[in-house]
Amino acid sequence: MIWNVIDQRVRPYRWKRINAIVEATSHDNSCSDSDQAESGPDDIIYDEREGISVADAIAWANNLPCSVTLYLYDEGRGIT
Repeated sequence: MIWNVIDQRVRPYRWKRINAIVEATSHDNSCSDSDQAESGPDDIIYDEREGISVADAIAWANNLPCSVTLYLYDEGRGIT
C-alpha cells in the first residue's frame, strides 16, 4: 500500500512511460521531519519497474503487502 510518493520527474506531464521504484516506508524513518512507519516482516527492501505508466506504477505499488514509498522518475532515469 502506498504511504508516500516522491515525484522526481523533470517532465511531470509524461505519464505513458516512466520508471518507478518502491521501498518500504520504514526506510524513510531516518529522513529529517519524517513521519515514522513501523517495519514488518513483509517489508520490501527495493523493487523497480521500467517503462510503465503512472497508473500502472500506482496500481503495482498499492497492491504490495507492506507500506511503501513510491518514487517516480522519467523514463531512462532513476534506475541504474
